[in-house]
Amino acid sequence: MAQSRAVIFGCKGLALSTEEANFFKETRPIGFILFARNCDTPDQVRNLTSQLRSSIESKDAPILIDQEGGRVARLGPPHWRKPPAAQVFADLAVRDIDLAIEALTLNVRLIGAELRALGINVDCLPVLDIPQSDADPIIGDRAYGKPPSQVAALGRAACDALMQEGVLPIIKHIPGHGRANVDSHKALPRVTVSKTELSETDFAPFKALSDLPLAMTAHVIYGAIDATEPATTSKPIIEDIIRREIGFDGLLLSDDLSMQALSGSFAERTTATLDAGCDVVLHCNGEMDEMQEIANVVSDMSSLAIERLTKALALIENHDTLDREAALSRLDEILAGN
Repeated sequence: MAQSRAVIFGCKGLALSTEEANFFKETRPIGFILFARNCDTPDQVRNLTSQLRSSIESKDAPILIDQEGGRVARLGPPHWRKPPAAQVFADLAVRDIDLAIEALTLNVRLIGAELRALGINVDCLPVLDIPQSDADPIIGDRAYGKPPSQVAALGRAACDALMQEGVLPIIKHIPGHGRANVDSHKALPRVTVSKTELSETDFAPFKALSDLPLAMTAHVIYGAIDATEPATTSKPIIEDIIRREIGFDGLLLSDDLSMQALSGSFAERTTATLDAGCDVVLHCNGEMDEMQEIANVVSDMSSLAIERLTKALALIENHDTLDREAALSRLDEILAGN
């Protein structure tokens, strides 16, 4: 089988079109990402994940989704539970960190069990960003609080819980999106605080969880380190901060290339991201003309990236079976009492 290429794509609808299936077969992405537009019923999602994997002849290809809870959840009622936002657990942790970890573990295991049943094996959580009061609210209640140690403890619990259910976590948005002064979906944020302050706060939760298998970059400029390029396309940020200082040695994914924080053509964005040191580029919206442009320039996965992905997938070969009713009952009990 031909080697996979360093890209994850989205698709347009509830089932693959013939054009999409042929395109994916030809371009060989390593995996896919789903959004609400792709999810209607459990049977439909299971069929779609099967179609996606069949298109690239890979039974365990990564299929991602953003199922954090709160306002970032691609799956919801009536077929799936509506999980609470991260801030619910952050607030509880201020009063009782052990109880918060127990509740978050139950919540994320419930998420993981739902995803695994659909054929989804990667969830784009936890958010390890530390929100600042003067920042854009794009992170806000998606965060596990402000103390780096608390964010790290809750983030670790979330990662462990997902992997218990056979789903890989992605720590994001490395090396930290919490100070962003604008929403990177719409514009390019610039962070101006010192390198020392960044190391002591923003970078700290990522350093504490640097052994995790997957991470997603921030489309944010950190002026004290690189005044011109956001982390996603910055070799100094990726090499000196993410790989060396933070110590992350897993598979590094870009955030979505179609976000407005990035400039240039999609070919230019792809090349700049991979040249800077990301292992994989992510493109989410399923627009065929944009995907074609990316496919024209994206490289094969490097041998090191393949090794990182293989190690990651090995972590979820075995998984536990959750007693869903008992988990829901205990989670409701904890949250009702706080």
